[in-house]
Amino acid sequence: MDIVVLVKQVPEIALIKVDEAANKVELPQGPGTVNPFDEYAVEEALRLKEKHGGKCIVMSVGTERTESALRNCLALGVDDAYLLSDEAFAGSDPQAIAKILAAGLKKLGSYDLILAGKQAIDSDSAQVPGAVAAHLDIPQAMFVKKIESIDGNKAVVDRTTEDGYDVVEVTLPAVLSVVKEINEPRLPSLKGKMAAKKKQITTWTAADLGLDTGSIGANSGTKTVKVAPPPERPKGEIIEGETPEEIADKLFTKLREKQII
Repeated sequence: MDIVVLVKQVPEIALIKVDEAANKVELPQGPGTVNPFDEYAVEEALRLKEKHGGKCIVMSVGTERTESALRNCLALGVDDAYLLSDEAFAGSDPQAIAKILAAGLKKLGSYDLILAGKQAIDSDSAQVPGAVAAHLDIPQAMFVKKIESIDGNKAVVDRTTEDGYDVVEVTLPAVLSVVKEINEPRLPSLKGKMAAKKKQITTWTAADLGLDTGSIGANSGTKTVKVAPPPERPKGEIIEGETPEEIADKLFTKLREKQII
């Protein structure tokens, strides 16, 4: 079974600054890190490889800085890494990123399953996995918390919902986005880190992928109108009283007044 994991390199969120006057987001220097949700997808791919055999591949859209994230995945035991990189990709919105990744997967040609984290922590859009499936015209199941079984060209998965979860059967190849409940990611070994430094990362440009740049990068459909930091949280209120019962009564009254209960 050949599995492709779509990963994203994200900046350290705590170091991001918003320049409201200049209407731009200032990203920190440095290589960043693998999107935390994607780490669960990589772990699940490695577990499936160990159980069913085959290859585990990671693919990402980015720049040379993204190589560090890909090598982190290689250090865990991933077999191959592909970087889709071109100046024309800069500024791509999630739908454009999905189009680029789909082109990369088409060029790759052979795979049985595509995994991704449920969302990226920098944009939180959760659009890319589903859009990739749409571009490839293959089944999808989002927010998967468990892969129950894989038998031939069928997979049975538990997909989380607001009320619990659904048991879904999908025909392979398919795209699955996963949530944190699916596993506990492993840490790389020293041997894995050393081996990852020597591995070749395959880089494909827009020309390699045969992509028309008319709807990606600066030509993406989404335009940023305004950026601003989140509003400050209002200050809380301390409820005081002579006894715990009095405090509880005051709290109950306030909750009723605000129609919370």
